Amino acid sequence: MAISNSLRFRTVTVSAIACAAISVSLAAPVSAQPELGNVLAISASTADPAFARFAPSSDRIEHRIDYAAWDEAMRYIVFPMGRSLRQTAGRPETGLGSRRQYGHDSRYRLEGNRVMFSFFDEELRNGIRDYLTELEGTPGLIEFTRIPRNEQLAFWINLHNVALMDQIAHNWPVRQPGSIEIDGVPLDEAKFITVSGVKMSPKDIRTQIVFRHWKDPRVIYGFWRGDIGGPSIQRGAFNSENIDRLLDRGASDFINSLRGVQKRSDRLQVSKIYEEAAPFYFPDWQNDIRIHISKHAETEVQQLLSKTEKVEATIYEADIADLAGGVREPSYSNITSDGTARRFRIPQGMAALLREHDTKMDRIEREGRTGTVFFVDIQLPGEEEVDDEIE
Repeated sequence: MAISNSLRFRTVTVSAIACAAISVSLAAPVSAQPELGNVLAISASTADPAFARFAPSSDRIEHRIDYAAWDEAMRYIVFPMGRSLRQTAGRPETGLGSRRQYGHDSRYRLEGNRVMFSFFDEELRNGIRDYLTELEGTPGLIEFTRIPRNEQLAFWINLHNVALMDQIAHNWPVRQPGSIEIDGVPLDEAKFITVSGVKMSPKDIRTQIVFRHWKDPRVIYGFWRGDIGGPSIQRGAFNSENIDRLLDRGASDFINSLRGVQKRSDRLQVSKIYEEAAPFYFPDWQNDIRIHISKHAETEVQQLLSKTEKVEATIYEADIADLAGGVREPSYSNITSDGTARRFRIPQGMAALLREHDTKMDRIEREGRTGTVFFVDIQLPGEEEVDDEIE
């Protein structure tokens, strides 16, 4: 059984133009994959009964959802900014012939991957909306709550992120996604997504479905919020096979970034995204959040943990996670590659950000901080099968 469409997404990078088709397909039964999380007990007083139908079933069928085409498209529309150096970005340079500052000026502007909204055309925007419609209809084609839990989790994360990308794309230019409203309701709380007859918001997907049924706090880092302050968008779709690795990557990237964890006096300052997740994962706030951060913290953040006494959620950057700063700039710069000027031109503010990015990446390479290695257990022929479901 399969769903597909023939729309093509035309996207532009700083050096090339590429095309990627978008489709969703339901494949035949597959072998079981490692699972992520178990059901988290919740009280009836805090759960919306409309979402009870999405509780994962223990009566499993082995089907999977294939996001291969969306995965390919994401490689063209997401620009990687590289891992955080935990250094505040200085004052950005101003454009030639102008005192007005265009583009990003956030102290966190060199952190978190970016979606290249300024290059989206009508065909691409409409293609994303059509793809969102297909995703919304997917659970109605199968016994969705019976498919493997990792499959369900990947679906909810992808649906959440595609829905936000769709709305931001159709409202761009916008400086802060949080300022977008749908019928007077803030974007994150607006119920513009419909699955199996249930209207839901991005926040509903997080708090009424995923946080309530998966008790592993790493799920926090799958949800892109459209701004710099949240977890970084990955350069590919989540699926049942890569979800464990991508959530680990997201947790490591965020916790070891300035937008995730800082120190002020004797206090450990963390992102405000943890406030929303606290009732589900950090009920004993001061202890639980420290334990969680420690699991993914590298040396510098571990030192911050040891030098602080209390934790407070105070950090958040609401500026859009794009390359242009959510504005259409009137002035442009030519692109230079290997010392040669190219005909392709981009706004001066974006060009300045890309120069800062190049300097940052050069430093990362010089210091040998090019990436993180993840180890995955594999089962060799003749070995007994091990239940490696992640609690």
